[in-house]
Amino acid sequence: MNIARKMTALIAAATLALGACNAKKQDASTLKNGTPSQISAIAVFIPGAASGSPIYEMLVNGVKRAAEEFPGVSTQFIEGGYNQAEWEGKLTAIAASGKYSLIISSNSSMPALAQSVSLKFPEQRFLLLDGELSGIPNIYTLRYNQREQAYMAGYLAALLASEAGGGRIGLIAGQEYPAMTQTILPGYSEGAADVNSAIEVDFRVAGNWYDAAKCAELAAGMIKDGDHVLLCIAGGANEGAVQAVAESPASGARIIWFDTNGYAIRPPYIVGSSVVFQDKAAYNKTKLFLEGNLPFGAAELVGVRDGYVDFIEDDPLYTEAVSSAVREKQHAMLAQLRSGSLILGERP
Repeated sequence: MNIARKMTALIAAATLALGACNAKKQDASTLKNGTPSQISAIAVFIPGAASGSPIYEMLVNGVKRAAEEFPGVSTQFIEGGYNQAEWEGKLTAIAASGKYSLIISSNSSMPALAQSVSLKFPEQRFLLLDGELSGIPNIYTLRYNQREQAYMAGYLAALLASEAGGGRIGLIAGQEYPAMTQTILPGYSEGAADVNSAIEVDFRVAGNWYDAAKCAELAAGMIKDGDHVLLCIAGGANEGAVQAVAESPASGARIIWFDTNGYAIRPPYIVGSSVVFQDKAAYNKTKLFLEGNLPFGAAELVGVRDGYVDFIEDDPLYTEAVSSAVREKQHAMLAQLRSGSLILGERP
């Protein structure tokens, strides 16, 4: 009887040990494959600061919402500051810590930096929004079709300028970078030209993403030179352009916002919002990772028909600020983009 009891105890102990071993193997496997476990952790690297930057606020909110659906998954939000020279070093430090199964970020410069970090830490995985890099097995990128986004803004800008009898529109950028010069500016100009081929596009650069005084100076000069509508893509410096427009009511100049719904920032001076739904992208792609289904090595392009890029036309402030004639023409163009009858592919 004692022997039988001892054998039963030994079998039970062995079963428990085997179960514990399998559990450890399962934890290691799930972490490796990106599915949730008690030790999974995600780092969100913000190239700048989240507060006051809607595009990064959307990033944070989307990742948080996805992680909350998977008990045991922790998130760490790390601000990189505005000095771009320091970003690679900070990314390297995050990867070197070995704490995170995934690093998430959003900026067109991030893919190149992540690729550099990957040479030292090839097991570190990256989910990068608003950038493009394919063929790297530990990096996934998603890029918004900014040609569509800029086209919608340029189309409206030209409609408004033409209605007012003007022939110039402007674009203020925080800095010159490939996506700006190769996609956004051409897309903006293309949208304007499809309304009126005689429209001139005035392009100026602030030099950074935070100097509102410099942006105000540029905007004031552009208004003086006859720019009727300004598209501002200068981060926190955008406020300077809005202030310049508000201080020149006689000019009739107006602002088009980019990336987020900006109508409520300073009514009635914001007359258009060409947006990306970064919170939706951050949520969906983080969730895919946690389910083990994020296709690392891929570079995805998403646009209007995918539900990640659009123009906000149902805001009452838009209705109040823009005439029905212009809204109808803008809506007709948007309907074509949404249905796929108007396709703006990527430029070579």
